[in-house]
Amino acid sequence: MQLDDAQLKQFDEEGFIFVPDLFSAEEVAVLKGEIPEIFAQRRPEVIREASGEAVRTAFATHTYNDVYRRFVSHPRILEPAQQLLGGEVYIHQFKLNGKAAFDGEVWQWHQDYGTWQRDDGMPEARAMNLAVFLDEVNEFNGPLYIVPKSHRAGVLEAGHDVVTTSYPLWTLDEQTVTDMVERGGIAAPKGPPGSGFFFHGTLVHGSPPNMSPWDRLIVYVTYNRTDNAIRRFKRPEYIAHRDFTPLSVLPEDCLLK
Repeated sequence: MQLDDAQLKQFDEEGFIFVPDLFSAEEVAVLKGEIPEIFAQRRPEVIREASGEAVRTAFATHTYNDVYRRFVSHPRILEPAQQLLGGEVYIHQFKLNGKAAFDGEVWQWHQDYGTWQRDDGMPEARAMNLAVFLDEVNEFNGPLYIVPKSHRAGVLEAGHDVVTTSYPLWTLDEQTVTDMVERGGIAAPKGPPGSGFFFHGTLVHGSPPNMSPWDRLIVYVTYNRTDNAIRRFKRPEYIAHRDFTPLSVLPEDCLLK
C-alpha cells in the first residue's frame, strides 16, 4: 500500500496519519485470537500493571508468535513505513499495549525518539511508529493523546522516569508540554478495531488511565531505517532489538493463510 501525496504532506506537517479500517474485521479477529495465549505467559517480555494481573505491555511478540511475525511485514504497514522513511527498515521495537478496562494506567507525555536516542544510541530520528487498534478506541478508554506538529521541535529536554511506567522512560515536564500544546493543540485518534495510525518518532504523545469498562488494546510497531541502527545495547533485546535485517513485504492475504 502506498500513501498518497496528501497523506505524505500531513505526515510531514502534522507528524501523523490516521487510516480508518486499515485492517478488516476478519484480520483483527486473527490478531486478537492470539492475545489470550500471549497475555497468559509468564516471561520477561510480558509486563503487568502494578495493580495486579492486567497486562500493560507485551514486548517482542513477533519473535515468538507466527501471526505477529507475519503482521509486521504486511504490505499495508510495511510499505508505508518504507515510503515514509525512504529506505529499507527493520523492527526496532514491537509491543502490545493492553490498557485494560479499569486497570490500564497512564503513559506520561514523552517522545519515543528521546528514549531511542538516549538509551539506544539511535543516530537520527529516522524511525517511526505504526499503531493498529485491536479494540475500539473512544474518548473513555484511554485513547492516545498527541500534540500535532510537535515533531518539528526536534528532541526536547526530558527527565528519566524509572518509577511510573513499566520500564524507564524519558518524559517531558509540564511546562514543555504546555508550550507544545499552545502551538499545536491536542488530538486523540479514535476509531473502530482495525484503524491504523502512523506517527513520527519525535511526536509528543501520552495517554490517560482507562477508567472505563472497555479494554483498549493497541499493537505498536517501531520501524527504523537499517542504516540508522542503534549503537548502544543498554536495554534488553526484547525492548530494543539487535536484528537489523531488512524486512521483506509479504502478500496482501498473509494474515488469513
